[in-house]
Amino acid sequence: MVVCNFCVLPYYIRSPTYENSPRSRKAFPLLASFINLMLSRFQCRSQQITMQQAPTTLTGLLHRVAGIFPSRRAVSVSGKFDLTHSRLHHLVELAASGLLSAGIKPGDVVALTFPNTVEFIITFLAVIRARATAAPLNAAYTAEEFEFYLSDSDSKLLLTSKEGNEPAQAAASKLNIPHATAWLAEAEELSLSLSSTESAIDSVSEIANDASDVALFLHTSGTTSRPKGVPLTQHNLASSVENIKSVYRLTESDSTVIVLPLFHVHGLLAALLSSLAAGAAVVLPEAGRFSASTFWSDMARYDATWYTAVPTVHQIVLERHLKNAEPVYPKLRFIRSCSASLAPAILERLEEAFGAPVLEAYAMTEASHLMSSNPLPEDGPHRAGSVGKPVGQEMVILNENGEIQKNEVKGEICIRGPNVTKGYKNNPDANDSAFQFGWFHTGDIGFFDSDGYLHLVGRIKELINRGGEKISPIEVDAVLLSHPDIAQAVAFGVPDDKYGEEINCAIIPKEGSNIDEAEVQRFSKKNLAAFKVPKKVFFTDSLPKTATGKILRRLVAEHFVSQT
Repeated sequence: MVVCNFCVLPYYIRSPTYENSPRSRKAFPLLASFINLMLSRFQCRSQQITMQQAPTTLTGLLHRVAGIFPSRRAVSVSGKFDLTHSRLHHLVELAASGLLSAGIKPGDVVALTFPNTVEFIITFLAVIRARATAAPLNAAYTAEEFEFYLSDSDSKLLLTSKEGNEPAQAAASKLNIPHATAWLAEAEELSLSLSSTESAIDSVSEIANDASDVALFLHTSGTTSRPKGVPLTQHNLASSVENIKSVYRLTESDSTVIVLPLFHVHGLLAALLSSLAAGAAVVLPEAGRFSASTFWSDMARYDATWYTAVPTVHQIVLERHLKNAEPVYPKLRFIRSCSASLAPAILERLEEAFGAPVLEAYAMTEASHLMSSNPLPEDGPHRAGSVGKPVGQEMVILNENGEIQKNEVKGEICIRGPNVTKGYKNNPDANDSAFQFGWFHTGDIGFFDSDGYLHLVGRIKELINRGGEKISPIEVDAVLLSHPDIAQAVAFGVPDDKYGEEINCAIIPKEGSNIDEAEVQRFSKKNLAAFKVPKKVFFTDSLPKTATGKILRRLVAEHFVSQT
């Protein structure tokens, strides 16, 4: 429990030991007056927020915030309208009531496929408020992909924007899943094209959310294998949101522009839900997606104090800065990077360009996003090449026998805590592999340094074994990206008769660059041990990525190996 310091001090200074001391007879009246003044000024708001036991559900956290900060801005659609926390709460309650009266039951999975719009936010929160499970899906999927995800999640309803989504609707029709649309007219009330009785707010007021309710169903990104279904409970989400709020000290004074898609855990948890649960505000770009041309104007217009993105987006923002710098940039508390490794050279350029600390973090779907992060400057140093310290959960490095490793010794990163999923859906083999020795196994290799900062080496399945030497592709990526003529780079292993595996790389040169293979290898030899230098360099103008911008190393390798 956290207690307001202004509430504790009066009791401390009135203790008999303090009051009877010679010093207290002079200092006490002045000190007491000062404390009383501070108490009246701050009205013990911190006690109001923290003396209560924190809710164990995400909906409970948001309900509390709507009561504490009813008139503060919660969501803005850039250049159009704002919703306060109380208004957002009211719209969610009405929409949840509509879902209930349409026959949605606790535990039902409702698939959502929207751009980054206010309709998505309201329907997502309404689904989980109704004790159903929200399954956000990428609107760019093909009909075949939608069919897999809708079937694997056992969805009972597909919700889309008013404009609809033909591939999603085709897949839903094939699976006999009903489809409905949602739209917000003039920020007044969300309309759902559902057959239902008249929506009554009383119907949802009788619903009590439980910490064990499965609120969110997502799939892993499938970077090394077939996507696995990950159920996350209300308590998982509430725990993660509290961890994110805590490490970044998010408050009602903060504001951010949503950069990443909200169907992914990074954008959904780190940017949206953590902000709302802190009483802070988020801005949705008018286009419903990230736009480099409007990003900084939105950040400035809405007094943004931070943003979170993947390295690919950071590089886009940097490139625009170099070509067409803004006259003035907003003063940010921090910039956050997650979901893929950020090369130290890119981190340094970001900090130099925008005058804010860049905090790299480590996260995954199974952990409801955040696992570790570099701290804010006031809480400690942030280190390039490290993803910081564990946040709100236990984390260890284990060897193959389940033994905890010492600092500086590499092994598999394993976690456990209230934010971690209880297991994959209908996948006993994956669960047997992931949950061993009492820990969840991330599949990532890393180590703690002497100060407790975590360093990532790479995915177990992506490490390159060259004649017994284990090479981290992340390390090679970072060196390549430090070259001034390289825009994007990815290292990968290829089969080799002599060494078992050899290292290659794919490069996207910067615009106007004449870099060639000889220069890449010269630069690599200067900055890497000889056995880590890529033996073949492929040049390309694009690389396969996930929807959030994470380079799919496995697909890159498959593509270029097939050409040799």
